[in-house]
Parts: sequence; structure tokens; C-alpha cells
Amino acid sequence: MSIIIRVEDLRAVYLVREGTIKAADGISLDILENSVTAIVGESASGKSTIIEAMTKTLPPNGRILSGRVLYKGKDLLTMREEELRKIRWKEIALVPQAAQQSLNPTMKVIEHFKDTVEAHGVRWSHSELIEKASEKLRMVRLNPEAVLNSYPLQLSGGMKQRVLIALALLLDPVVLILDEPTSALDVLTQAHIIQLLKELKKMLKITLIFVTHDIAVAAELADKVAVIYGGNLVEYNSTFQIFKNPLHPYTRGLINSIMAVNADMSKVKPIPGDPPSLLNPPSGCRFHPRCEYAMEICKKEKPKWIRLDGEAHVACHLYEEGRPLK
Repeated sequence: MSIIIRVEDLRAVYLVREGTIKAADGISLDILENSVTAIVGESASGKSTIIEAMTKTLPPNGRILSGRVLYKGKDLLTMREEELRKIRWKEIALVPQAAQQSLNPTMKVIEHFKDTVEAHGVRWSHSELIEKASEKLRMVRLNPEAVLNSYPLQLSGGMKQRVLIALALLLDPVVLILDEPTSALDVLTQAHIIQLLKELKKMLKITLIFVTHDIAVAAELADKVAVIYGGNLVEYNSTFQIFKNPLHPYTRGLINSIMAVNADMSKVKPIPGDPPSLLNPPSGCRFHPRCEYAMEICKKEKPKWIRLDGEAHVACHLYEEGRPLK
């Protein structure tokens, strides 16, 4: 598979009254065409910042300090707004976090589809709009006759999430980015959304990138997993290898903390300590205050981004020292 998006040394911050939040610090990864990539990490680790920086949709206090995001060889970060508008939604579509709340409660679903089309300069007749919207709603297992003339308050959380996925697919993008697509949903609805995304990926041969704090969700859906900690990318590998042989101590901690119905509770171990403040992150490796393998160098120097065998990448001094996890 070829690379459809290449992220190089992406750095983004938020300017707040207390100082500068260092939310994405030197992120580099390749997204393969027709693949599913999960960006995984604890809450407030910088996951959403990465995709918002990639798509230039950061809030007003967000700043991109450096880096490149190459899509089909062109840097999205240096494009003028009018150039980006030709790509957004038509080629790269984003379903943001807490998207269920982004539907206007005073507008019917069909009006949301109409607004999306008009905002991107697409000229469809009313009958074409109904036909296209109905097609996308059926793709996400919704009945267009019942949903198109409904207001958001008449829909369940899972239905609203599927409406937003249908809206994102309306102009047939080649890349679909979803920020926490299963958060705030009950377990059964989460399972339905995951299954739906699997079907859409297979049907449309689309590239999916999704953010989640739940590594078990990544296991269900992703081909590759990018593990984020404290605004840093600490591991990037195939999903199979991430679970078979986690390279970074943080990745191992995430996997060991997974709760399952049939789990041996004696083997379920939470990661000790708390995530770092991105306002005043620890020196060196940001995970070192919580890491049982921490060495003196971990407190002083940020580890290098190392490529190991195959697809494996890791940022950990253990590998620089020739002492991998066992």
C-alpha cells in the first residue's frame, strides 16, 4: 500500500493564560492508503490536537509551530484557505469529538445535508440532494424516510453519530478522520459503530484515521496503532504486533490495564501515577515518572524516534541502550 498522508515533525501548542500547552511535540508518522490507523492514548494526551493540526482545524488559541502534513505530495499546512476548502470534505472529511452535540437542534437532518453541500460549493438539485443523502444514510444503517425530516432531539446518541458519519461521507472523501467516534455511547452502541466502520471501510475502500482512549477499540478496528503519551508519539506499529509484543513501557501498561469479562483480575494492572501536565511536562522522556524501567538518561534526554524491524517504531532509551522490554 502507498502512503496517502505523511506527517513530519508536527508541533502544535495552545496559548492559555497560564502559559503554553505543548500538546503535539514532534509527531511523525505515515498513513497508508486504504488502511485503518488508530491514534491511542489517555485523555488530554494530545490525540485530538494531532488531527486538528493535520487538518488545520485547531481552535483560535491553537498554534502550529512546525512540521509538514503531506497529502498526495502537497503540504496541507502551507495551503491557502481556498485550496484547503477544495480538499476538505471532498477528499478529507473530519467527524470531530463530541460531534453529536454539533448538530443544530433547530434544524432537521435534511437541512444539515443541504448546508454541507452549499458550504462546499456543490450544486445539486433538491432531488439529487435527497437521493445522495438517502444513499449515505442507508450506508450507516439508518432509514432516510424516518431520519431526514427528524430533528436531532428525536434521535438517539448512536443515530446522531451515524448521521454525522453519513454527512462526512456525503461528498465521497478518500480519507475519513473520526475523533473518539465511540465515546459517550453505551457499550452495545459502541459495538454497532465499530462494526459499521468496518463495513464502510470494506465497502468504500476508504482510509480511516480515528482517535480513541480505549486501546481495546483500536484492537477491533485498526490495522496500525499510534500510541501517544504526553504529546509525544511513543510507538507506532501494526495492531497485531502492538498486542503481541508491545515495545514501549507505556504501551505495555495500556494493554495490561484492559478490563475484559473473562479477564484474570489479578493480571489487570493500572498504570501508576497520573498523566503529565502538558503545561509543564517532565524533562527528558515524559513517561519516566511513571515508568518502572526509567534510567537516569530518561530524566534528562528526550528519546529518539527509532525504526526497528519491519513496521515497528518506538521512542524509548531502552532500545538506544540495547535493553529492549522483556
